[in-house]
Amino acid sequence: MEFAGLIEGRLVRRYKRFLADVELPDGRQVTAHCPNTGSMRNCAEPGSRVWLLDSGNASRKYPLGWELVEVEGRHLACINTGRANALVREAIEQGRIGELAGYGCIRQEVPYGEERSRIDLVLSQGKVPDAWVEIKNLTLLEAGGWGSFPDAVTLRGQKHLRELMLLAQQGVRAVLLFCVPHGGIERVRPADAIDPAYGRLLREARGSGVELLAYGATPTPRELVLNRRLDIVL
Repeated sequence: MEFAGLIEGRLVRRYKRFLADVELPDGRQVTAHCPNTGSMRNCAEPGSRVWLLDSGNASRKYPLGWELVEVEGRHLACINTGRANALVREAIEQGRIGELAGYGCIRQEVPYGEERSRIDLVLSQGKVPDAWVEIKNLTLLEAGGWGSFPDAVTLRGQKHLRELMLLAQQGVRAVLLFCVPHGGIERVRPADAIDPAYGRLLREARGSGVELLAYGATPTPRELVLNRRLDIVL
């Protein structure tokens, strides 16, 4: 995934979930759309270097969108959660996720489950769905290179784990894939201190046959490529 013409600035503040004020190199301050509804813990420190993408749509109230942030003054992370599904799909199509190789058909946002969910990707070979893949975007960096999920209590994430467990119990290949677009994260674990219920469900899901995968990217202002397999420690 390539970026074209990102605009560098300094974060002034992120507020109202969807907005961020950014100071540009010429001193102007602009308001950008923040495409991330989560807490963005450790990714929204005032003064951090950030990169914005101009949508080119002058009719939008906020034509600039926040894409990247520099964490701890050295690691780049993509905070645009809308990139995760496309990033994973691209990696699957290009054969960079070995565990999900060999599927000829990919469908997105397929309804399923008892709790009225939508799965991110269904990978098929022929007419029979072979793998149901739920994708979670992970950007919370903690000490020691640990990436933890979630960064806030996630009832929606808990629901998705329950749905995946039901699929696995029915003999369907169910996969939870952590997409980690953060150059500082080296391995993944549940954020038990933030959402202990999610951690318990994640361990239960693995015991029920749900496959857990994590793949990372080292973002740059030019491109974002998912190409690093990360260990998951439960």
